[in-house]
Amino acid sequence: MNCPQRVFFTDLDGTLLDHQTYSWQPAREALAALAARQWPLVINSSKTASEIRSLRSELGNDHPYITENGAVVVIPENYFGPAPEQVLPTGCSRTEVLEQLEILRGKGFRFTGFNDLLVAELSDLTGLDPASAARAADRQATEPLLWLGDKLSLLRFRTALSAVGLQLLEGGRFLHVMGQFDKADGAAMLMARWRALPGGESTRSVALGDSPNDQAMLAGADLAVIIKGVNSGLIQLPPDKPVIRSREPGPAGWNECVLRILKDSNH
Repeated sequence: MNCPQRVFFTDLDGTLLDHQTYSWQPAREALAALAARQWPLVINSSKTASEIRSLRSELGNDHPYITENGAVVVIPENYFGPAPEQVLPTGCSRTEVLEQLEILRGKGFRFTGFNDLLVAELSDLTGLDPASAARAADRQATEPLLWLGDKLSLLRFRTALSAVGLQLLEGGRFLHVMGQFDKADGAAMLMARWRALPGGESTRSVALGDSPNDQAMLAGADLAVIIKGVNSGLIQLPPDKPVIRSREPGPAGWNECVLRILKDSNH
């Protein structure tokens, strides 16, 4: 394969997808321009492999992708050279996460996780249709949850998770309980592959996100793009990090920033 000049890593909810409607249509101009340039667009999301495969089909995207906040990297068949599809885990399993959550629930912490809900209940909670809700529940390594306690007990919960090797990340809609990995790990793994290609030493990464659980991915990229959102002001990056901030939220902001980057790259 030809070595791309830039690789784009994108969050989904609140970034490429509208926070309320889950639509990517306002970004269609930038998506088409990126595809015409043949620069890879890597979905890097808290969503599951089932959800991302469905969206990739809609988008006509055939690039690698990263699931569940960095839990698993999927490289399509023959992408970097002759090889079957590779599914590369970066952390612990969901079974291990759920075991620890049950222990903590028994200690009085109050929350509702995806594993506690029927598909119909999850559909009502998320606004997803039942088929989409089932894909959201098909998890390999993480557990999204709604916190039902107060702020003080949330701090204690975070400390208790850390004591057993887990962490709590705040996403656009849910808190995510997971092992000690993040979106930056999967992105770094893939960038190492691209940069190992002939001429790949100069390949640069662009990351787009809207919330604190995108922070590590944004910090690890050569260029960070912060999409305006409810929690985007909480993102903290090094003072010397090149950053673009969108004026519009969600996919409209995504469209605005990607088109700007593509235009600037022509100069």
